[in-house]
Amino acid sequence: MQQHTIAAEITQTGVGLHSGVSTHVRILPQDAGSGRYFVRVDLPDLPIIPAQVAAVSQTVLSTQLGKDLACIRTVEHLLAALAGMGVDNARIEIDGPEVPLLDGSARLWAESIAQVGLVSQTLVDGELPLVIKEPIWINHGDTFVAAIPAPETRFSYGIDFELSAIGNQWHSWLMADNCENASASFVTEIAPARTFGLLHQIEHLQRSGLIKGGSLDNALICGPDGWINPPLRFANEPVRHKILDLVGDLSLLGNFPSAHFLAYKASHNLHIQLAQKILELKF
Repeated sequence: MQQHTIAAEITQTGVGLHSGVSTHVRILPQDAGSGRYFVRVDLPDLPIIPAQVAAVSQTVLSTQLGKDLACIRTVEHLLAALAGMGVDNARIEIDGPEVPLLDGSARLWAESIAQVGLVSQTLVDGELPLVIKEPIWINHGDTFVAAIPAPETRFSYGIDFELSAIGNQWHSWLMADNCENASASFVTEIAPARTFGLLHQIEHLQRSGLIKGGSLDNALICGPDGWINPPLRFANEPVRHKILDLVGDLSLLGNFPSAHFLAYKASHNLHIQLAQKILELKF
């Protein structure tokens, strides 16, 4: 099985969206078969938290991983960048509880990976790739996420908001089989899409102890009269960001099955439920 790791160390420093805490991240190359995993270097015994579905401990407005008493929040953008750029094996050292939001997208992560490049690896005794043989659907009301058998890996998403500046949006992104082509399209089509929020929800979220690190520099904010901090990077930047989140959450499977992943008005919670269901079918 062909795998990849980064060719050199990557570092970034920034503020977490929900905690407001500044953290420093080092991403280091790892051997074939190591997978992607976090290390809380600020805690005693340097606890390791694997980037796996079984480690998910919370999905409220972000995806959080945990093991014992150690946790790491808002992992989806960084993990999407690693997976979207074809990085199978990486040690992610972080000195705090939340991955930096940076500019609200995965662009800086993806560009850093592209800058250092990848190293090809051969895994002799790796697990067989996950296979989707029948459609899998998870829904809650009119929201849903699905995995449909397909000869290639594709992510499609739909959103629908009453605010006219967002409205109804759909986008579809094909992850190319070739690692180089897949990473190139991820960098240009998905990675730059920033997280977004609704103006009328901000006060409530802040009172709930969330988005302490959010600002107009790291999130798009939409109000009844339109975007508070334009311009957008894409006309449909919000739905592209939802694909970014979906890629990051499903990366916890380890590798992406050949399937069409389809979502509508979904959430981190539904994304993870789909990943859990896919793993159940493996056994």
